[in-house]
Amino acid sequence: MQMTLQHKRVGRSRMAVMLTALAGAAGWIAGQASAQGVVYRCPGPPVLYTDAMSAKEAADKGCRSIEGTPISVIAPIKPRAPATTGPAAGGQSADLKVDGKDQRVRDDDRRRILEQELRDAESKLAKAQQEYNGGQPERRGDERNFQKYQDRTNELKASVTRQEADVQAIKRELAKLPPPNL
Repeated sequence: MQMTLQHKRVGRSRMAVMLTALAGAAGWIAGQASAQGVVYRCPGPPVLYTDAMSAKEAADKGCRSIEGTPISVIAPIKPRAPATTGPAAGGQSADLKVDGKDQRVRDDDRRRILEQELRDAESKLAKAQQEYNGGQPERRGDERNFQKYQDRTNELKASVTRQEADVQAIKRELAKLPPPNL
């Protein structure tokens, strides 16, 4: 019995050594992360996170330091267990059926909302296309440097592409709905 107790003590001390080593490794990793420099969040599509630029470059590009910024971690939502049927559940089915009239009302509401979103998306697309001007947008006063003008032109082109994709996606959603009730 003493042999077993001694083995347990040895096992616990090994565990303590491993935990100490693990804590030391975590501290070393954290130290390495802070030694790499400041991480910047740069605006624009796509948003860029980088530590490979100087503070001056970051300021020129409108980037902000994310050091000390709180990070939110959102836990995933666990799916609910399906309701049981039978006498314990009151004999009702787990699938809730929607009355045909209620479904038509829901479909009409969804159609109305999607049509409004489509009008908004088409309006945004028209504005983006007008500003893009077929790849030749008007130069602004702050764009003496050709690269700034070229960057803005590329951003406008990306914006037009995104708006076109949005319009197409909304049209696909509208096509999935049953015909409107008149």
